[in-house]
Amino acid sequence: MFGNLSYLTLQEYWWFLVALLGSLFTFMTFVQGGQTLLNKFAKSNDEKDIIIASLGRKWELTFTTLVMFGGALFAAFPLFYAVSFGGAYFVWMAILFCFIIQAVSYEYRKKPNNFLGQKVYEVFLYINGSLGIILIGIALGTLFTGGNFIVTNMNLSAWTLPTRGLEAVLNPINVILGFTVFFLARVQAEMYFLNNINNEKISFRAKTQLKQDAILFIGFFVLFVISLLTATGAAYNANGFFTVKYKFLLNFLNSPVLLVSFLIGTIMVLYAIFISIFKNSKKGIWFSGIGTVLVVLSLLCLLGFNNTAIYPSISNLQSSLNIQNSSSSKYTLVTMSYVSLLVPFVLAYIIFVWRIMDRKKITLDEVKSDSHGY
Repeated sequence: MFGNLSYLTLQEYWWFLVALLGSLFTFMTFVQGGQTLLNKFAKSNDEKDIIIASLGRKWELTFTTLVMFGGALFAAFPLFYAVSFGGAYFVWMAILFCFIIQAVSYEYRKKPNNFLGQKVYEVFLYINGSLGIILIGIALGTLFTGGNFIVTNMNLSAWTLPTRGLEAVLNPINVILGFTVFFLARVQAEMYFLNNINNEKISFRAKTQLKQDAILFIGFFVLFVISLLTATGAAYNANGFFTVKYKFLLNFLNSPVLLVSFLIGTIMVLYAIFISIFKNSKKGIWFSGIGTVLVVLSLLCLLGFNNTAIYPSISNLQSSLNIQNSSSSKYTLVTMSYVSLLVPFVLAYIIFVWRIMDRKKITLDEVKSDSHGY
C-alpha cells in the first residue's frame, strides 16, 4: 500500500502526522496552564491537593505526546531535527529542563522528608507551565519566521549566532505566539477544572479567571493571525528558495480544506469559552480541545504543503528546509508508515483510559483516600 505512493506523498503524509502530534500536544498543555493557576485557585493545602491530583492524572500524557512529536520529527525529517534541536540548542535545552523539573515535582512534591520542600516543587510546576510553554510557542514561531542557520551541500549544518536560538525571543511574532499558547493553556485548564473537579470554590475561581484569560488569549491570537497572514514567507521550486509576500494567506486561499479547518477550529474554541462563561457549561474543554487540534493542525500544515519552507533560514535563504530536502529516505518513510497504522489504536486506548479516570469528578474525599497522591 504505502510502497506504491510517491516519495512526495509519503513526505506530505508524515508532515501531516507530525502536525497532528503537535496539535494534540498543544491541547494537552492545559496541564501546564493549570500549574500556573495553582496558587490562584487553591487557598488551602486540601484545595492544592485536589488541583494537583486533577492535573497529575494527565501530566504524563502531555510529556508522552511531546516525546512522540520529537520522535516523529527525528525519524521522518532528521535534517530538520538536527538543525533545529541541535542548532537552537539553548532554547530546546531550556524547554527540556522545564519539563524535567515538572516530572520530578509530581513525583516528589508530597514525598516525606524531601529536602527541597513542597513549595519549591510547586514553583517548579509554575516554571514549567509558564516559561516552558512560552518558550515552546516561541520555538514553534521560528518555523514561520526562520532560524539563523546554514546547511552545506553535505547536509552539515551550523548555527550562525552564539545565542543558539535564544535570539528568537527578539522576534515579535514569535513572542506573540508564545503568549498565545500560554493563555490558551490557561483557558483550557480553567475549562478542564470546571469539567473535572467537584469543588464549588475552585469552580467559581476558575470561571472568574476564565473571563480574564479568555480576553488575553483572544487578543494575542488575533495579533498572531494578523501578523502571520501579512507576513512574507519562504517558498521553493526547482531553482531554489525565494520569498513571497502574504505567503501564508495565499496558502490558505489555495487550500480551502485548511482554511475551513482553521475557521471551524477557531469557532469551536470561541464557542467553548462562551458556553463556559455564559451558559455554565462543564463541557467547554471538549469543544476547545477539538478546536485547538484543528487550528494548530491547520497552521502547521500551512508549512508542509504548497511548496512552503518548514524552516526558513535567516542567514542564507538557500539553506532553508522543506519536507523534501529534510526527510528520511523513501524506504524509511514506507516502513514507518506501516507502523503508523497503529496510531488509531493507541489513541483509542488513551481515550478509553481517560474516560475511566474521569468517570467521576475529583473530590477531596477521593484525593485523601488515594494511596498514590501527588
